[in-house]
Amino acid sequence: MRSLSAPALITTAIFLMIGGAATYFAGGTTGSLPHAHAAAKLPPDEQMEVLRQAGRTLASVTAHTMPSVVNIESTHPGKSGEVEETGSGVIMRSPRNKGLFIITNRHVVEGAGLNQIDIYLNDGRVIAPAERLEDPDTDLAVLRIPDMDVTPAQFGDSDNLDIGHFVLAMGSPFGLTESVTLGIISAKGRRSLELPGRNVINQDFLQTDAAINPGNSGGPLIDLDGRVIGINTAIASQGGGNEGIGFSIPSNLVQFVVTQLLDYGKVRRGYLGVQLDEHFNFETAQRYGLDRKTGAHVTKVMDQTPAALAGIRADDIILNFDGFEVKDLRDLINKVSVTPVQKQVRVIVLRAGKQQALTVVLSEKPDSEQRSPAPPARRDPARPTGSRRTSRKFSVLPMSAQIARQSGYAVKQTGVMVTSLATPPASEESLQLYDVIEEAARLPVSSPEQLKTLLQESRRDEPVLLKVRRIVDGETATRLILLPPVNSFSCPAENAVW
Repeated sequence: MRSLSAPALITTAIFLMIGGAATYFAGGTTGSLPHAHAAAKLPPDEQMEVLRQAGRTLASVTAHTMPSVVNIESTHPGKSGEVEETGSGVIMRSPRNKGLFIITNRHVVEGAGLNQIDIYLNDGRVIAPAERLEDPDTDLAVLRIPDMDVTPAQFGDSDNLDIGHFVLAMGSPFGLTESVTLGIISAKGRRSLELPGRNVINQDFLQTDAAINPGNSGGPLIDLDGRVIGINTAIASQGGGNEGIGFSIPSNLVQFVVTQLLDYGKVRRGYLGVQLDEHFNFETAQRYGLDRKTGAHVTKVMDQTPAALAGIRADDIILNFDGFEVKDLRDLINKVSVTPVQKQVRVIVLRAGKQQALTVVLSEKPDSEQRSPAPPARRDPARPTGSRRTSRKFSVLPMSAQIARQSGYAVKQTGVMVTSLATPPASEESLQLYDVIEEAARLPVSSPEQLKTLLQESRRDEPVLLKVRRIVDGETATRLILLPPVNSFSCPAENAVW
């Protein structure tokens, strides 16, 4: 049997596992599927060898890249003490800048001093960063580290990814280091995600079904050649865990941001100088003679800006920027902001029913507008846009000897008792009436106010681990329950928590 490339080998192995030739004839012949079709005709022992080779290939890719993946723990001040953050990162080296650095998510290290950031290397060493550089608009951070004997990862080209390509997500989900999951690229160009606590303007996310969980933030998404093609940053989840929809910042955007941070200490973003129509829809597009909603509708052009000097006018619809179709205003914002300053760009606009080509020389975005708010995310139930919000409310009361006796607990039982739930519990793994919450995030709970504070100070985009006591068949038992993220709760009444 002839040798296959890693992607073809993995495709062949999965093809064999999901039904062989019947699947092939039902779905057509594309890409490496002819290899899979041929393999389906092999004797069973040779089919098993294909599966073994695929497993060895994945193991080899993992072994090659895992030494560059790190676990990060940071601490920063909170309202009632220190707050701990955990995440992942990947070691890289730049051809333009000396030394090593780690790429991670900004929210993993935000607010922490350099001496409050612990980086756990794959070989067991623990180091601290020498410098931290941040970009809020992409939620990326760069941590400079001393030059040492480590294996940096290599960037891949995220523009060459297609939907359906296999990828591996690496990191430390729930603090479990050296974890890897397999999936595919489910979608590209996700630009309207709601990221709680983060105003991320540059959105062009890769969507993957490779399992991404809390703690994976900042870890790499890699291709089957072991190259970094994304930085994992968010999940769409009702319960706080993986539900098959994760999001990664594409590597080409990451490289742009990292290069800017290393060269200038900040990201120098291109600036056009226009205001855009946030309510541009299909009906409006039809009035301008378009057969679909596409482009970005200009409502205002600021004086003495690149747009004004190039002749862009209010009511123009920008259809193409630098050779690429403009899908919507967020797409234009992203394209402009990652274009080098002073670059000459060809722009095609629709004006009075006719297309017109203009030339724009971008300037640097003024500091006063560096953190201008992003357009509001538009919810589309067919297109996941970040963590879905639920309306789960519950109320608690502090434990007392009288309440403990009446509910079947020991008189000295501590904690707070769940006295009402807005919706029935989904399963035995959910909070129940009469549960007593003893700990939240491994910290003891003695009052409703303390529980509310602990939940508010936890990571807003991650679930909180609760230790509860519950009466089961007349006996008290301990349960560990993952409470959905804080941002999915609302306070219903006095004595209630989120």
